[in-house]
Amino acid sequence: MGKSLKEIAQELKDSGKKVQLIYAFNGTGKTRLSREFIELIAPKSDADTEGIDLADKKIIYYNAFTEDLFYWDNDLANDITPKLRIQPNVFTHWVFVDQGQDSRIIENFQHYTDAKLTPHFNAPYILRDNGTKKTVPAFTEVTFSYERGNDERSDNIKISKGEESCFIWSVFISLLEQVVNVLNVPDESDRETHQFDHLEYVFIDDPVSSLDENHLIELAVNLAQLIKESKSDLKFVITTHNPLFYNVLHNEFKKVTFKKYFLKKRKMDNIT
Repeated sequence: MGKSLKEIAQELKDSGKKVQLIYAFNGTGKTRLSREFIELIAPKSDADTEGIDLADKKIIYYNAFTEDLFYWDNDLANDITPKLRIQPNVFTHWVFVDQGQDSRIIENFQHYTDAKLTPHFNAPYILRDNGTKKTVPAFTEVTFSYERGNDERSDNIKISKGEESCFIWSVFISLLEQVVNVLNVPDESDRETHQFDHLEYVFIDDPVSSLDENHLIELAVNLAQLIKESKSDLKFVITTHNPLFYNVLHNEFKKVTFKKYFLKKRKMDNIT
């Protein structure tokens, strides 16, 4: 009988490895494993729970639930501009408001998609609805345009699902860059912020597998480089169903102590 996801999550926690790389087919429970691991590290509190202060977080993660924080508002009947809405949490507030990383997010996004495809973040504004007023905070809505050059531009376009995933990844990787840079300062008293002092783990589940091969390889190399630049005790768990992404990371981490898991479909049939 195969191991349960809870048992695998416990093994990941107990290993003490800097990086743990997991390959698994779709449908074998990678996202459920991430939830089990998160619950193990931070019992009774999601990493995105609004009531938990950023400084108390022990884990940040990228998975299907991260993508659920971003959703399209498509009111075509009322001819409203299609917007990608962002459900704010402590992490998005840190990236957008506290650190002003919107330019870096755009840079990352355009690097992996198209230099002419441009996100635009909202400023705060008053929304009037049935006589009531509500303030819409800044950085909670994103519209996209395509800059064609020669002053030509297509506004308010709806990007593809793959481009949307890449945008969400760009937000996450911008946060992770900040985390690594801050925690690389060995003396806590010298750090620019203490918001990440209790952070122990980063769990990344299947980032942007819809990219073309060249960009996927580049993303894997860049992610591996960022992780290798991490000098703190921060630990990373990465899962993927993409063999190319896995192999690139595997080769990049050859000189890093890490544990490999091969979760094949036939070995996962009995997982509960």
